[in-house]
Amino acid sequence: MKKQKSMGFSAEHRQFLKKRRQNVALVWSLRLGILVLLLGLWELSADLGWVDPFLTSSPSRIANTIASLYDDGTLFYHIGTTLWETLAGFAIAVAVGYGVALALWWSETVRKMLEPYIVVINALPKIALGPLIIIWFGTGSTAILFMTVLVGVIVAIMHMLSAFIETDKNKMLLLRSMGASKFQILTRLVVPSSLPAFISMLKVNVGMAWIGSIMGEYIVSRAGLGYLIVYGGQVFRLDLVMSATLILCVLAAGMYFLVVLLEKILLKNTEN
Repeated sequence: MKKQKSMGFSAEHRQFLKKRRQNVALVWSLRLGILVLLLGLWELSADLGWVDPFLTSSPSRIANTIASLYDDGTLFYHIGTTLWETLAGFAIAVAVGYGVALALWWSETVRKMLEPYIVVINALPKIALGPLIIIWFGTGSTAILFMTVLVGVIVAIMHMLSAFIETDKNKMLLLRSMGASKFQILTRLVVPSSLPAFISMLKVNVGMAWIGSIMGEYIVSRAGLGYLIVYGGQVFRLDLVMSATLILCVLAAGMYFLVVLLEKILLKNTEN
């Protein structure tokens, strides 16, 4: 079957596809090569005393620390705590932000009234609200979840509102001239045309969600990767700090690639 499908392509097109596959393989090989090189230099520098491993740690020390966390049964507990807070905060921020952006697009009066407040809240350093969040929500995961939502929801609102407002005015005028209602314009034109902006907003909010959850765990937490980083810094266990940071990088990258996968699925369905 594969052979029959490839027979439908011209020789030039098959050559183009082959070069593209080779280019993708080359890029991934170079990425992995750079990572291995950096880790090797880091380990070598620590072993030879070029850097102080107490201050910089090393890949082997990080691996041993992660293994010890796994052995004492706390590794997945801390990962699960932070992951739950991040995913829940991400989902709530995206849903609320999208809904508010729709409401602001629907009513120009409300948009003009609330726009200055949204800008001010976006510019406000969220860490400054830490004491208030503790007083309002206590020292549990609710406070961390609120911080995560607070960091991401304004970003979602501003991204999507800009996309809704920038919808092609000529197309909107055409739909109005054909008797389309405002709801029909929203569902048939505004929402579909804002799909690229929605994907872009998701990608940005992945980072915002991790920032919010870790920021919340810095302020108040009894578990989670942010807690491990704070605790490791307090007792000068920098191996623990680096290990938690590495795990954060892996989880954040995994979440980002899931959004990229969602983008490919949505774009494929749109093309079909």
